[in-house]
Amino acid sequence: MVNFKTHKQSYKSKKKIDNPKEEWMIFPNTHEAIIDEETFTKVQEIRKNKRRPTRTGKSNMFSGIARCADCGAKMYYCTSNNFEARQDHFVCSTSRRRTTEFCETHFIRAVVLEEGVLENMRLVISCIAHHEDAFRRAIGARKSDEAKRELASKKRTVQKSENRLAELDRLFKHIYEDMVNGRLSEARFQMLSDDYEKEQAELRNRIELLNEEIERQEDQAENVDRFIRTAKKYLYLEKLTPTILNDMVNAVYVHAPDKSSGQRVQDVEISYNYVGILPAALLYDLRNAETA
Repeated sequence: MVNFKTHKQSYKSKKKIDNPKEEWMIFPNTHEAIIDEETFTKVQEIRKNKRRPTRTGKSNMFSGIARCADCGAKMYYCTSNNFEARQDHFVCSTSRRRTTEFCETHFIRAVVLEEGVLENMRLVISCIAHHEDAFRRAIGARKSDEAKRELASKKRTVQKSENRLAELDRLFKHIYEDMVNGRLSEARFQMLSDDYEKEQAELRNRIELLNEEIERQEDQAENVDRFIRTAKKYLYLEKLTPTILNDMVNAVYVHAPDKSSGQRVQDVEISYNYVGILPAALLYDLRNAETA
């Protein structure tokens, strides 16, 4: 629920004036959700990428997802006039502009892009299906039980540090009262209070760092779990569809072709939802371990 999105100049005016977003008051979870938050967030991302049909009326599921690896711009989907699907292609949008931010033409046929992405997705899914623990370790995530033990240890340390902070506050009050009542000299009070303040500063810094580590580990573990759950839905992936593509992939980065070897070689990097780009060498190592 969002309040204070608009205001009026006075009670006499009926005209509503939009307030800046930083002045909005947002109250989450005030209504029962129609869909889960993860699906809602993904749909909002998809809606940001407008998929306009071409002049021939055709569209492609990689529109808004395919990007130039050099300049980061979206790639235009172009179709042939004779409606031959194999000639449909993507080209870097920046290369088509007559501006100072010129980028060399990145061209890739749509069918080649689809085949390459499908092959990579099958490889990722196979690695997860047969070597889930190895996959987790390869992308820097601990096993579930190991991660839980480490997180529990860090949370206990945070709790102890917070208890010590509270204890130092009580001690500081005691020595202040002792100084006021003459039971403690001012010099002694100053020395103790300096020690307490120094320890408190160190504890606050330690608590802050530990909380950041805990949050980062929890986010990483949750993201990896989400990606693995998503991948397991498509264990028998045969054909790529817009639904599957958007469910697993965030962006596809197309590099300029390399013809130095006499053959046209073109690299494509896939950024998966939750885990980012998975290096090809990592995936092939996992697959080779499977067949060894």
